[in-house]
Amino acid sequence: MSEIAFVNGTWSALSEAVVSIQDRGFQFGDGVYEVIRTYGKAVFGLREHLSRLQASAAEIDILMPASLPSLDAAIRLGCEKCGFSDIQIYIQLTRGSAPRNHVYPDSSQTTWVMTFRETKKIPQEMREAGVSIVSTEDIRWAKCHVKSLNLLPNVLAKEAAARAGAFEAIFVREGKAMEGAASNLFAVFNRRIVTPPKGPYILSGITREVVLSLGPSLDFEMCEAPLLFKDLCVADEIFLTSTTIEVLSVVRFNGTPVGQGQPGKTTQALHKAFQSYVQER
Repeated sequence: MSEIAFVNGTWSALSEAVVSIQDRGFQFGDGVYEVIRTYGKAVFGLREHLSRLQASAAEIDILMPASLPSLDAAIRLGCEKCGFSDIQIYIQLTRGSAPRNHVYPDSSQTTWVMTFRETKKIPQEMREAGVSIVSTEDIRWAKCHVKSLNLLPNVLAKEAAARAGAFEAIFVREGKAMEGAASNLFAVFNRRIVTPPKGPYILSGITREVVLSLGPSLDFEMCEAPLLFKDLCVADEIFLTSTTIEVLSVVRFNGTPVGQGQPGKTTQALHKAFQSYVQER
């Protein structure tokens, strides 16, 4: 078993993979990405992830390097090559290598990079205890639905959270809570569960969509609606979702306990339902 990489058709050990210093992903953050995981070598939500990758690339005029079936095949081959059971797959597309100029090059070949590493799972004690989050001003651009390489605001938010002893930072824009720096946000009000709606200011996650679909079967009212910061502060429960954390309870928000200050029953029920959904795939 080994960490491996794919760069424009060439496979190598991850430590040996390289791209040009003139690549526009390095020079400008001119690219998009996806993070995918497997469960026991079964790739989770691959079609949905690749569709989102294609949509993100189209939004910023990057040509796909191959058809979706070819991308699918390469990903599955990488999973076989690395040998891990639970794999984290990172895919990155950039506008390619060209002399540094803000204007698109007249011609360039899309840089296609993938890495395959063992999934780092959330420690069980963290899942059982829940995590803390803090709020931060949303200083990102107006196309957050594009999974862009331009993550400096997210990096700054994550660092601020870490310095505050928190797991995640929640972006707040004009009095509304949007999402985490690397996660989607849900708040529970009795049996009503609210998450900010799709739009240019959030990146709608694959796990988010699954959770929205699972809620009604548990008799929860799932609502995609603006989530005011003041309402988030008095929620019965708060939880986060993403490919890597699945469904994770929040027990403190800006230093104040959420609900009873421990993982809530609604969040636990949704995580259990999500795990069953994964096992059935």
